[in-house]
Amino acid sequence: MRDWLQHVDALGELKVLEGVDWQENIGRIAEMLVHSDGAPAVLIDKVPGYPEGYRILLNAQGERPRVAVSLGLPADIGAFELMDEWERRMDTVKPVAPTVVESGPITENVFEGDDVDVTKFPAPKWHELDGGRYLGTGVGIITKDPESDWVNMGTYRVMVHDRNHTGLYISPGKHGMIHRNKYFERGEPMPAVIVPGMDPLLFIASCLEMPPNMDELAWVGGMRGKPLDVIQGKYTGLPIPARAEIALEGFLHGDQKRLEGPFGEWTGYYASASREEPVFEVKALYHRNDPIILGVPPEKPPYEAHRFRQYLRSANLRRELRLAGVPDVVGAWCHTVGGCRLFNVVAIKQRYPGHARQAGHIASQTRAGAYLGRITVVVDEDIDITDLNEVIWAVCTRADPERDLDLIHRAWSGPLDPAIEPGKKGFNSRMIIDATRPWEWRDQFPPAIGPTPEEKRITRERWDWLLK
Repeated sequence: MRDWLQHVDALGELKVLEGVDWQENIGRIAEMLVHSDGAPAVLIDKVPGYPEGYRILLNAQGERPRVAVSLGLPADIGAFELMDEWERRMDTVKPVAPTVVESGPITENVFEGDDVDVTKFPAPKWHELDGGRYLGTGVGIITKDPESDWVNMGTYRVMVHDRNHTGLYISPGKHGMIHRNKYFERGEPMPAVIVPGMDPLLFIASCLEMPPNMDELAWVGGMRGKPLDVIQGKYTGLPIPARAEIALEGFLHGDQKRLEGPFGEWTGYYASASREEPVFEVKALYHRNDPIILGVPPEKPPYEAHRFRQYLRSANLRRELRLAGVPDVVGAWCHTVGGCRLFNVVAIKQRYPGHARQAGHIASQTRAGAYLGRITVVVDEDIDITDLNEVIWAVCTRADPERDLDLIHRAWSGPLDPAIEPGKKGFNSRMIIDATRPWEWRDQFPPAIGPTPEEKRITRERWDWLLK
């Protein structure tokens, strides 16, 4: 993170803010930043009641140049060039196993037993009705499958309970939940490491859908072309990034539960309410001198994570359609208004009857599109899928409700879905909208006015100065 901050500061994309309270205003500032185009990353220091140097980073990857820095790409890279490069890397990058080292910056301060105190960090109350303070928003949770060598890192929420206990809420179907259930079925606690201060590339790896059995730490090593240095946790044996800012090592207990939530989630609601959830016992606390919390609190869409996921998850969706054998997929876009999950669009060049339905149904059930999805729209290649106005225009003018709507029942959902009745949140339904020109008489369909998406991009590149 320290190297990343230097690069971003050199771009003029970083501001420092001092003296802001954790009770209310850090959360309000975070909401303002992620809902303002062009907002910088903000590093908050001198939080009242906490030592100078105990900092919080907000809106780290809310703009494309900073996402590019995380990926080692030119800061001025275009949206589609970024997506193409991401898809190329997903196809070609080979994982590089981490290197175990004896120590690193993360071991500058190590506390065990009665010396553990997670309340030493200025974890904010991010939203007015949150049930507590959340240390884990821009966080990676490291776990290991008890039946194999699979190490996983996923992003789940972490609420502070007391000095040495936190919550660890994981949504159904996530890889961390699969690991958790295996341990609990054995009657054992799950060993885990919580990393709430981390390199932004590690956070990207943690919060995007990776294939089962993929070690995200090794994937980051492959992305960088060199292994990630890790130390081995004393209590769990799990790898801990040696240059992380903060790490909590311990065990999640299935037989110990406390009230967790509510928490403002990525759907824009306190959708999961409060419930008894397993408690994470912190055995060891590690942190660098002057530690930095990575704050990525969910807000009404779009928020920071949606701003970079719109490129990376869209590229993943396009790639998964290609790997599933759907031909002539021109593009895919996971719209931020739906949290990059609830409203996804696929553009195809129609080749045969049923091509559009095939693309829509498969897109709704890929790894990138399956969890808590809602609406998938399929359009022709002349539609700019990034422009919500054009997409809705295609729906209004090319789709007939009687002919072009399909429903999928009992799809993968979870407690965060606000539209599903409490107590029935395991499943939801999906709507597939075929907004392509009807195959049977597509050649007779009236020609559309206006430039193609490519022509629009060329015009903007040439004449964008007129809009400033």
